[in-house]
Amino acid sequence: MSLAQRLTITQPMRVFWITWFGQLISILGSGLTAFGVGAKVFLDTRSTTQFALLAFFAIAPMVVLSPLAGTLIDRWDRRRAMLLADLGNGFSTLIIFGMVLASSRGLFELKPWHFYLPVSLGACFGAFRWPAFFATVTLLVPKQHLGRANAMAEVASGASQILSPIIAGALIDSVGLVGVLSVDVCSFTFAVITLLMVRFPRPTTSAEGQQGKGSLLTEMKQGWSFLSSRKGLVGLLSFTVVAVLCMDLVMLLITPLVLAFTDISTLGVIASVAGVGALLGAVGMGVWGGPKNQLHGILGFQLVSGLVLFLAAPSPSVPLVATAAALYLFSMPPMMAGSQSIWQRKIPADLQGRTAAVKRMIVLCMSPLAALLAGPLADDIFEPAMAPGGALASTMGRLLGVGPGRGIAVIFIVLGLLTLTNVAVAWSNPRLRNLDRELPDALPDAAPAPDAAA
Repeated sequence: MSLAQRLTITQPMRVFWITWFGQLISILGSGLTAFGVGAKVFLDTRSTTQFALLAFFAIAPMVVLSPLAGTLIDRWDRRRAMLLADLGNGFSTLIIFGMVLASSRGLFELKPWHFYLPVSLGACFGAFRWPAFFATVTLLVPKQHLGRANAMAEVASGASQILSPIIAGALIDSVGLVGVLSVDVCSFTFAVITLLMVRFPRPTTSAEGQQGKGSLLTEMKQGWSFLSSRKGLVGLLSFTVVAVLCMDLVMLLITPLVLAFTDISTLGVIASVAGVGALLGAVGMGVWGGPKNQLHGILGFQLVSGLVLFLAAPSPSVPLVATAAALYLFSMPPMMAGSQSIWQRKIPADLQGRTAAVKRMIVLCMSPLAALLAGPLADDIFEPAMAPGGALASTMGRLLGVGPGRGIAVIFIVLGLLTLTNVAVAWSNPRLRNLDRELPDALPDAAPAPDAAA
């Protein structure tokens, strides 16, 4: 049975596919800008710290605004929340476009810190996008298909990993960063048009949602109260926090690891090969739907990701690093889709915005933390230690070699060990291990009828 047959095309499912396609195009555009701006900053400065600071300013505002955004999403029409996010992101891209265009014409010298404000502005609006999207999925898709629907969101991410570096590399060579940003503006416009074409069903009011009604502060607090009183979800959140920290460090450090022994065009090829792995993992999850016990799939694929990190470390080889990157990203979509499905099944629809935002705020804290850790770990500790004559040159250097990028290879080994430890600790937690049995589902078996749409 095909994926389209598994996800029956009802009216709510048509809305899901239209919305998903619009966000896919938007994510592709965002990937162009992220790749182009990130590569420019690193190549101009050759500093992992400067590169990581850009990521910090792209994430930190989401952390601060997530609780407020989630509460507002539960109050607002979720389609309008997504429209706000796309319009705001488009505006921030226009600011970057104007700066790059002015710099290319010699009006001023563009520095890395010039990107921080517009990137932060885009992140403020981005705090609304994914909580609104994932809270809407439960309104459009029957719960037995949530794993597949969430996998399609990972398909969008995988497609971005494949196509964005290729397109960005081609555009940078031909028309420069201005061309990359122009395509991104068009992608946001397309996403807005698709959202104007659809309407989303309204969530039904649950007993928990009725009890939490009140001021914004009261509703924001309820998201944390709901989560903290369910120990299995707390265990899943703790596992996710460590997994995301490791993943963010890997994603930040892969660029300087590769550019230490090759050029930007090869980096684009490696990123695209890695994206193929992510896409295959997402499509496979979309067809399969995951194991009956989704926690087994989550922990199993996380175990694979930890083992794969050891493959990227031994030598500065393009085929080896590309293979490791593809396998690593192959394991991410099934893990993320399975985890997201558990959250969606266990939380009432009218609480998903605020509760998911609390979870997202905590998880997102790992991204700025990773951004702040990546630079000092690489530039100040491990890279000097793995330089010729460095503190680790006579030990780890014999296994991995010495020179540029070898300190980051050591970090990958440490992250692999941390990932394996995280899996072992999660499995030893009985509340998490028995989550499906101890905490009943909060969603009905069918999506709302089309006449419930707003």
